[in-house]
Amino acid sequence: MDDQHTTADERVVDPMSKSTDTQFGWRQIGARVAVLTVMVAFAAFWTWALFFASKEAVNRIGDVEWAERAEAVCQDWNERRLELADYRQIREGGADLIRERADIIDRATDMVESMIAEVNAVRPSDEKGRAIVPLWTDEYATYIEDRRRYAAELRATGENLPFYETMSEVPLSERLETFAGDNRMDACAPPRDLSM
Repeated sequence: MDDQHTTADERVVDPMSKSTDTQFGWRQIGARVAVLTVMVAFAAFWTWALFFASKEAVNRIGDVEWAERAEAVCQDWNERRLELADYRQIREGGADLIRERADIIDRATDMVESMIAEVNAVRPSDEKGRAIVPLWTDEYATYIEDRRRYAAELRATGENLPFYETMSEVPLSERLETFAGDNRMDACAPPRDLSM
């Protein structure tokens, strides 16, 4: 029989010989393509992130003078608030010391509330600032309510309870601190006086 005139049926070969080699070859090619694709995507992402992505913070407002004024106001209030510091160890006292701590927290919270009121006495001049500063202020009001609730719990129980704050995907204090940091007004971040 002439080799050039073979039919399709005559070309059938042992499936265990060449098909295994072909499958293995395609798997290698597929794996290499997948690895190469991941490497190119990774390189493209970092190229975009380092050279093309916007470096401006999402919360950054345009009114730099407003942020500078807010930083000065908050720094002043923070210095006043530090005068309330009580370095006694809770374990040295009992329920009475914890109730005294509640009173100190209330006075410190009054100062935080006054600080935010003074910051908000002047509105930012830019549109973005006028849009997002009230949102920040509203979240600060919720954080202040959390502090007042906590002081009331300490006073009522006489126990050294942990401070739980409102969550908005992350703790509210984290969101407030991020806004303050993005606008270079770090002194306006929530105080960390309840974490002990």
